[in-house]
Amino acid sequence: MLTRLQDFFSFYLGENADAGTTLEHKLQLAAAALLVEMSHADDNVSSEEQLKITQLLNDRFQLSTDEIKSLIELAQDKKHEATDYFEFTSLLNQHYTQDKKIKLVEDLWSVAYSDNHLDKFEEHLLRRLSELLHVPHQDFIRTKHKVLKS
Repeated sequence: MLTRLQDFFSFYLGENADAGTTLEHKLQLAAAALLVEMSHADDNVSSEEQLKITQLLNDRFQLSTDEIKSLIELAQDKKHEATDYFEFTSLLNQHYTQDKKIKLVEDLWSVAYSDNHLDKFEEHLLRRLSELLHVPHQDFIRTKHKVLKS
């Protein structure tokens, strides 16, 4: 599935993407792709996870209905074909503040816990993405506890 997400990412964000795409919009799409990938970490996408992703995409980002639908449809055709998130995280690292990266990790925890079960693969992916985003371990743990309390 990651390959399909990377194709989507390249289409909307790559060098050949629409010149009218703003940096902020590119960042939103990169973060959205990570949220969608999180829902597939345990190979069991629940309706709660899908609802949480849609809610987060609507609340946090200014994505069109078509973009949200495209990301979610790509997620339905899951198969983890690759494990490289650098394309997504490098863009976010270049342009996100530390606070925004921490908030993204919190959103990723929200997706992981939306079905009231944290799978070991979800936690592994979250730990990996947190490290790639240069989010300190204390913030990784703090955001986890914050989501658990809510």
